[in-house]
Amino acid sequence: MNDPTLRFAIFGNTFQRRDTPPAVGRLLCALRRHGATVDIDCEYLDCLRAAGLPADVVGGVRGFTELPPCDFVLSLGGDGTLLKTASRVRSRQVPIVGVNMGRMGFLADVASDEVEACIDALHLGDYSVEDRVLIQACPSSGHIEGCDCALNDVAILKRDTASMISIRASIDGEHLATYQADGLIVSTPTGSTAYSLSNGGPIITPRTGVLLMTAVAPHSLNIRPIVIPDTAGIELTVASRSHNFLVAVDGRSQTLPEGATLHLRRAPYTAKIVRRSGANYFSTLREKLMWAADSREQTP
Repeated sequence: MNDPTLRFAIFGNTFQRRDTPPAVGRLLCALRRHGATVDIDCEYLDCLRAAGLPADVVGGVRGFTELPPCDFVLSLGGDGTLLKTASRVRSRQVPIVGVNMGRMGFLADVASDEVEACIDALHLGDYSVEDRVLIQACPSSGHIEGCDCALNDVAILKRDTASMISIRASIDGEHLATYQADGLIVSTPTGSTAYSLSNGGPIITPRTGVLLMTAVAPHSLNIRPIVIPDTAGIELTVASRSHNFLVAVDGRSQTLPEGATLHLRRAPYTAKIVRRSGANYFSTLREKLMWAADSREQTP
């Protein structure tokens, strides 16, 4: 690509770790060396200034409330920050670069000490872009506040009661099962390593073309996770003693009334995630999740 006038928009986690401002400073200096145009989310820009980032570093940087035209979006934080960033990008189809300034960094896989090398690679075109499926949630009554699409998962959960909820699930109009459980998670392959995994769901490699349904603390031990094509439509109808329930779209939760049917299907657009050259999904599994780790392989 080798374009000195690339445009970047930056979102970030307003919870500041001690090492965050220096890392952001290095990032902004790297962008300035390449002559890039930089815009930063206003809330995050105020946070950086309050954290003591020098004026000469943030000088000339513009703030925004709505995503401006750009070539790349930088997400500075952890995986949660990247999910929020994807909800702000929505259908704009701008590639997202995740810089890990949190803990896990499964999606945000660029380490904070690699930001300069990452910016160099973007300007050289030394990267790839992966299309990640999103789940769109449409309730029969009410509406989903904010973004109605999830990169990780949509979860149906009980609210303010110890009693389980009843979730009648249908796939393309055919009844699958009625779950008696604390909830039900519908996840993408990207989200299979998140909430679903902690409830016993399988790991699914990205771009597999499926969706995953995993119950949360089901009453019956016969209930198991199920994998379905991502072309299928899912209908979920909930009954609850509290007469309402929670729906969480990538962790952004709200209450819906009992009896509302939630329609889930693959979104008409994807999230575009930038991957560095040489990045490998299976090496990420081994590193981040200690996948198949064996202490016997470690040298004393």
